[in-house]
Amino acid sequence: MATALKASKIVNGVAVDDLFSTIHAVRATPSIAKFKFRIRNEWETGSQNRSKITTYSGANQELAHPKPFTLEADEPAILLGKDLAANPVEHLLHALASCLTTSMVYHAAARGIEIEAVESSFEGDLDLHGFLALDPTVRKGYQGIRAQFKIRANVNEEQLQEILQLGTGHSPVFDSLTNGVAISVTASRL
Repeated sequence: MATALKASKIVNGVAVDDLFSTIHAVRATPSIAKFKFRIRNEWETGSQNRSKITTYSGANQELAHPKPFTLEADEPAILLGKDLAANPVEHLLHALASCLTTSMVYHAAARGIEIEAVESSFEGDLDLHGFLALDPTVRKGYQGIRAQFKIRANVNEEQLQEILQLGTGHSPVFDSLTNGVAISVTASRL
């Protein structure tokens, strides 16, 4: 006699029962929570380079994406590029925006909060004096980033702010940027 599989409840496009199964599995076997994500980057010319994403490890195993992902990077013409792709600091804004959004939506789904739509805009301030080594007191990276979210959900204002906090309170990219992360850089001959 065949048994029917129970369909997972879907909230915000998230299979909530599966999410809770993952949480319970991590509690039972903490080592499956460890992941390593990786990319391989190759310079092409000028400001153009390309990263390939094929494998990662997690849940105590090596895993591969069904198809490799390619991320292109370039600079705008005013910064001597060909403007064929987003530049690295724009990729950083995308990583922050998408991670905050995903974190918000997943954690809202786990709480049974339905979200109809999320839109956001991000803006960051850079001063080339730092990158061009013209002023050692000017930071090379972003001096500040501002994010504005628009969320459609049947909630009051206090609950809306709580939804936003689910993103900032759980996003790995937000945490990495606001708390810093150790980065080890080495070089060898090609």
